[in-house]
Amino acid sequence: MASRQREISVSEFFAKNRHLLGFDNPRKALLTTVKEAVDNALDACEEAGILPDITVELLQLAETRFKVTIRDNGPGIVRKQIENIFGKLLYGSKFHRMKMSRGQQGIGISAAGMYGLMTTGQPVLIISKTGRRKPAHEVVLKMDTARNKAEVISETEHPEDDTLFADGHGTQVTIELEGRYQKGRASVDEYLEQTAIANPHASFTYITPTNETLEFPRAVDELPPEATEIKPHPKGIELGTLIQMLERTEKTQLGAFFKDEFCRVGPRVAKDICGKADLTDRTWVKQVGHAEAERLFKAIQDVRIMAPPTDCLVPIGTKAMLAGLLKEVKAEFFAASSRPAAVYRGNPFQIEVGIAYGGQLAGDDLARVIRFANRVPLLYQQSACCSFKAVVETAWRNYGLQQARSALPTGPLVVMIHMASTWVPFTSESKEAIADYDEIRKEMRLALQECGRKLGTYLRRRQRMRRESERRHVFARYIGEIAMACERITGTDAARVKTALEEIAATKTAEADQQLDDEGRVIDDGGRLAHDADVIILDGSGHGPGASDAGGGTDDAADGTLFGGGDGSKPRRGAARKKTRRKTTKKTGRGGSR
Repeated sequence: MASRQREISVSEFFAKNRHLLGFDNPRKALLTTVKEAVDNALDACEEAGILPDITVELLQLAETRFKVTIRDNGPGIVRKQIENIFGKLLYGSKFHRMKMSRGQQGIGISAAGMYGLMTTGQPVLIISKTGRRKPAHEVVLKMDTARNKAEVISETEHPEDDTLFADGHGTQVTIELEGRYQKGRASVDEYLEQTAIANPHASFTYITPTNETLEFPRAVDELPPEATEIKPHPKGIELGTLIQMLERTEKTQLGAFFKDEFCRVGPRVAKDICGKADLTDRTWVKQVGHAEAERLFKAIQDVRIMAPPTDCLVPIGTKAMLAGLLKEVKAEFFAASSRPAAVYRGNPFQIEVGIAYGGQLAGDDLARVIRFANRVPLLYQQSACCSFKAVVETAWRNYGLQQARSALPTGPLVVMIHMASTWVPFTSESKEAIADYDEIRKEMRLALQECGRKLGTYLRRRQRMRRESERRHVFARYIGEIAMACERITGTDAARVKTALEEIAATKTAEADQQLDDEGRVIDDGGRLAHDADVIILDGSGHGPGASDAGGGTDDAADGTLFGGGDGSKPRRGAARKKTRRKTTKKTGRGGSR
């Protein structure tokens, strides 16, 4: 029995259990491959301070075989790191640092290459260029799963080749794999549309298997601020972790250990922790045994320590969320909310919510929930995600929408939820759903309620405006008859009576004439939304949003977009005037207007 026991390579384990990484079936495998490559490209561009320009090309070679190519304008990859990044699992720079980033485990792109090798036998092609005067390196490699190591098949250097990367630097990855392309929900198309919403600073060019070119232009020309790396927070560690840190630290005394190895621990807090553990800040670290470590751990829980800093997070921001939703969703009312940073297990996190209502969204369907974690769309396992549960728990009936028990609200509504954190608690390695922590769900629910109150205010005002308009219509129907009757009875000129009665009707139903500007402010007398910078209302009918019907919208347009298409509403805000999508091949659509 002992002779049959041997070490298992992590590559062999995931090769046999590839469903854990999101390669369950051919359709999902195609999406996961694109997702991992695009996430890496966005991270690289942002860390280098470059506005991302990313090209995704899907070339169909056979019925179930595709060649996936992703090219970015990032800083490129130095030659000696190419094998480790693309041919070795659990290798990366993001696992041990506490700052917000899309990738975490160092598995994604190398696992995609491994899946391609297993299903087609074809290696991965990488072309990297780090500068205009630097040569481009073309490397063809495959993964040795038994040793979790890359094998280079061929390598070519192109000293003068500047045709591939217009900016003189970037990376291109090509993977051939077994897959299945299908539009609609949980597709590559949906992933790119949602990524464009959460990353309005990025520009995407997408070439579909049908040789259609779709462009998602950037909505803002500024990069998000760079996240700052922080150290662990004492409240977020466990006893075993504390013991390991004590064994590995280079500090000799407990006071210096706490101050240098943790965030938010100053000299006074370090003294309090050591004092509650019957030690001093000058106690030698090597004298701390298991019993002393337990007392230190208990003291950490009893001492009041400031929450961890939040400069390690880079939330999307309400303005950028509104710009992303305006760019992709054909609605008439937009609102966003950003919660203050909170903490779970010592990890800082921040919840942001955006909603879009009305317009060309279908009014008789359940609300659409789009989920993000660190700006990455989550397309699978919706019912298992904390974001989805928070939306279901919110009482949308209080805000003027229909909602069955334990179900999503019904109506022309899109709900966007984003969680930014140094460590997102995913339910699996495939990073498809957020684990259900009470602290996280509470923050999500509070942000949803804040957006819901804004929506309720808008719907109630619009309902009053419509009701007043109907009253005026009733008055106008009989004013002529009343004027003529008054002339017959009193001899007063009927035209004068009619004019006077019309003025009285206009005064009594003045709310029907109110107009809302592009930020939801009532032009004449203000209102509860008058000074809210996180609300945008569009005039989709030419008569002002107050005249729009409060019911549902038309069906989604037939152009294959996720949120409808056709002649959408045009915002009056300059930053969001760009056309949503441009297609090089002409396609007719049946976009409806309300």
